[in-house]
Amino acid sequence: MIRVLMASDVYFPRVNGVSTSIATFRHALAAQGVEVRLVVPRYGDEAEAPGIVRVPGRRLPFDPEDRLVQARAMRAAVLREAADCDLVHIQTPFLAHRYGLQAAHAHQRPVLLTYHTFFEEYLHHYAPFLPATALRALARRISRTQCNAVDAVVVPSTAMRDRLAGYGVRTSMEILPTGIPLRDFAAGDGLHFRRLYDIPEHAPMALYIGRVAHEKNIGFLLEVAAQLRAQRPNFVLVIAGEGPATPALQRQAVQFGLAGTVRFVGYLERRKRLPDCYAAADVFVFASRTETQGLVLLEAMATGLPVVALAAMGTTDILAPERGARIAPDTPAAFAAIVGDVLADDRLRDRLGAEARGYAAEWADDLMAARLAALYRRLLGSRP
Repeated sequence: MIRVLMASDVYFPRVNGVSTSIATFRHALAAQGVEVRLVVPRYGDEAEAPGIVRVPGRRLPFDPEDRLVQARAMRAAVLREAADCDLVHIQTPFLAHRYGLQAAHAHQRPVLLTYHTFFEEYLHHYAPFLPATALRALARRISRTQCNAVDAVVVPSTAMRDRLAGYGVRTSMEILPTGIPLRDFAAGDGLHFRRLYDIPEHAPMALYIGRVAHEKNIGFLLEVAAQLRAQRPNFVLVIAGEGPATPALQRQAVQFGLAGTVRFVGYLERRKRLPDCYAAADVFVFASRTETQGLVLLEAMATGLPVVALAAMGTTDILAPERGARIAPDTPAAFAAIVGDVLADDRLRDRLGAEARGYAAEWADDLMAARLAALYRRLLGSRP
């Protein structure tokens, strides 16, 4: 049995790709003979759970979804838990990185990190009052320093590996995307979802699921929706998720005259409501240019939902074969034209859906967990 300490500045109930990745790998690694212990923030009154240590923190005024953990509590928890583990796996570049690195050195354990987020392109959205060029340079320098301080770096895509190499990262990098728990997306009740949100049964429905944040380029999808509504008056775009860009996007939808076309349904519970939402849609749409992987694309494909998306950064690895997906040009009109073609052709939609299911199976969580467990064993075997 390999015992791994994962340290992170985010985890459920905070919903994002990092939380999803940690939970998915933790569950699937158990079958690989790997026990994962977590040190993560406390958000409220989360119930105690075996193998999860919650560290208290405080809300951030500019980002109420997240927590700034107490430094001393985080350091103490990571140092304590690492003592009984075989290696340390850092998941975020904040206090979890600082104290994860300290704990690994103190207990002479191998240490690796997963580079989840393309910070070079994200920071200026949250600090627009600072020069974007300076923020990008800062993000590159911090990323290079942190990656070169560990024994291995996990990256979710080829594009992210190449970008980090361009920063000057010399540590060994393993391309290892988060896998998909196929069982969670095996079935959904699409008709129930449509009735719940008053969406007509036969209305063509496009779907975006993910964090509702500025860097996700959801405003682009609103422009696409305006194009499609002009051709199909009953067209519906559902935006599922929460985030700081929600109020601005809701105002933009009203300005575009899309109040009845675009439905903001908020966060969806993952076990029942999320599969129902996927099952209700006819096509999944995604326009982010800064993803390190694009996990929701694979979730959509696992449900048999065709995807139309921009291929940029990490999504390129998923989209390049165009199995169950269509790569769209980076203009609203051209993107809308491809979505319109998929919506208009039942046979094409069925074929893409079948391709999508088969392709998603190649990204299953047990396959990716086996590769991560093998990396852990290599790191342990390389230690004197």
